[in-house]
This record gives sequence, structure tokens and C-alpha cells, in this order.
Amino acid sequence: MSVLADTLPAEPAHAESLWSKGLKKLARDRIGMAALGVVLLYWLIACGVWLGLIGQDWYVISDASFAPASSEHWLGTTRNGQDIFERAIYSTKVAFEIGLLVAVLTTVIGGVLGALAGYFAGSWIDEVVLWFKGVLDAIPFYLFVAAVAFAMQGHPLGMHVALIATLWTTTGRIVRGEVIKLKELEFVEAARAVGISDLVIIFRHILPNTSHILLVQATIVFVTAIKAEVILSFLGIGTQDGVSWGLMISQSTNEVTAGFFNNFVAASLFMFVLVMAFNLFSDALQDALDPKKVTGS
Repeated sequence: MSVLADTLPAEPAHAESLWSKGLKKLARDRIGMAALGVVLLYWLIACGVWLGLIGQDWYVISDASFAPASSEHWLGTTRNGQDIFERAIYSTKVAFEIGLLVAVLTTVIGGVLGALAGYFAGSWIDEVVLWFKGVLDAIPFYLFVAAVAFAMQGHPLGMHVALIATLWTTTGRIVRGEVIKLKELEFVEAARAVGISDLVIIFRHILPNTSHILLVQATIVFVTAIKAEVILSFLGIGTQDGVSWGLMISQSTNEVTAGFFNNFVAASLFMFVLVMAFNLFSDALQDALDPKKVTGS
């Protein structure tokens, strides 16, 4: 075993140095770190809801219809007397559930299919993956998501399946291009020469070297999934049970015409701050882990 290890040249050291240099650069980015702090605050709120510590009375109906903001109801109440702050807090958990699930699964699917297509570039495997991505990309995003979500209407994971089916293609395309470059490097050629199987090379040696790409893409998909949920819920084909920022905005349409804006403003602000913070952090992370910028610094 040691003889085999000695015959293989070391995998590119840029993977480790990229992470160490990138994280140091990220730590110096004040805007990026401030955005990360906001995201972590939202994460703590979501954890508090998961643990049952906060946001558990979002469904309680009272006689205080359209109550203004007060010490009892920080952001006022809805037409049905439901506490808007409690609903906004609980919706934070829903946003993270949707964002994390879609981001993780699209990253896995896009990473695996992209790696297979890139490693076997020019083969029938590559052609099938590219054809599949081309078909999905040819359909307008929200139209396809709405169609899948509508077809699975009533299923609690209908919206998740729709988002996962459409959002993996960009990750797959980027990983494919990176793998095409990585497979020509010396450590991959040496692995082939000693008889290591293609699948082991892909998943053990090549794919880990695309981790910086996968992480950045996951943050982008996270934000996209949250925004898509708001649109789908507003159209009535998103979140079916419970409450979310999209449902709050949808339910506030009648309230706005009555001159009551608290529900709409609360949901919009909660979503805006999280999406903006995640976008800023994603941009900072992308700059920090860009191999060209890291090696050039």
C-alpha cells in the first residue's frame, strides 16, 4: 500500500492553500463578515424556533384585529388578530428549511452530474447530461417551477422538488468545466496509470478539489430558493401548511387595500435583510475563494 502511495504524485496543494488564504482574505472583508453576522443571527432565530423557544404562537387568533405595534405585539396583528412578529419569526425557520434542503440537494446533484460529464467529456454520458441540462434551461425558470409545483399541489415537498429539479443545472455546468481542467493534471494521470478506477478518481481525487465552487454555488442557490418560495407562495402553489414570508405577503394584499401595512412590511423586511446579507456574504466568499485572486495576492 505504501509503495502505491509513493508512486502517486501528491494531489495539487492549491486546494489547501486556497482555503487557508481564502479564509484569511474573507476575515479581512468587513462587509462580508458583517453580512455573515446577520446570517448567523437569522440562523439563531431559526434554531430558536426549531427548539420551540420562540415563534410558537404564530397561529393563535385573538380579538385584537389590526392592533398597532405595542409592547404586547411588537409589529401589530393581522386581520385575525395573529401576532405579526411571531409569524415573521416562525417564517425564518421555514426559509432556512427550504433554503438549506434545496441548496444541499442541488449542490450534490449538480456536483455529481457535472463531475461525471466533465470527466467523460465527449462521451455519451456527457451528451446525456448536457442534453438534460439544455432541456431544463430552455424552459423559463418560474414557469417550469410553477408547473411542477402545481402538478404536485398538496404534497408538502412539491415546491422543494420543483426547485431542486431546476436549480442544479448551473452548478453542474460550472463543475463540468472545472473537472475538464482537473482531469488533465498530473495526479489524475498518475492515478489512471496505476489502475485506479474512474469512479474513485472522480469522487475521491477530483470532486474534492471543486469544493470551493460547490460552497459558493450553495450560497447562491440558498438565496434563489428563498426568493422563489415567496413568489410561489404568493401565487398559491408554494408553502401549503404553516406560514412563510411568501404567505404573509400574499395574505397582506387585502390588508394593504384596507390601509394596514404591518404584515406586508414585516415579511418584506425580514426577507430583504436575509437575502441581502446572504448575497453580500456570497459575493465576499466568491472573491475570497477565487483561485486567480487568491494566488495573485
